[in-house]
Amino acid sequence: MADISFDDFLKVDIRAGRVLRAEPFPEARKPAIKMWIDFGPEIGERKTSAQVTKHYTPESLTGRMVMGVVNFPPRQIGPFMSEVLVLGVADAEGGIVLLAPDQEVAPGERMH
Repeated sequence: MADISFDDFLKVDIRAGRVLRAEPFPEARKPAIKMWIDFGPEIGERKTSAQVTKHYTPESLTGRMVMGVVNFPPRQIGPFMSEVLVLGVADAEGGIVLLAPDQEVAPGERMH
């Protein structure tokens, strides 16, 4: 990968959010879960779809903190409009593990 400047990094708006609700997304080509996430008063609620079914259920996601990129343009995923990209990393088998703060922070706090 090419190096980027610090100014390039600052253009990516990564915030902490709390999952308000989640539900299965059976219409997705690959197994996925729809999530509605609170990113605080400045950003508000945003929705997304994520292929995280290996490690999470809709019930286990509700109330969980996640990290997401909030300044990508919306993207149509089947019949669902995704407004944020939640961040995760793959485990040894390729299942996605979500990134989250390891201590309580307010929804909407920006990554520094």
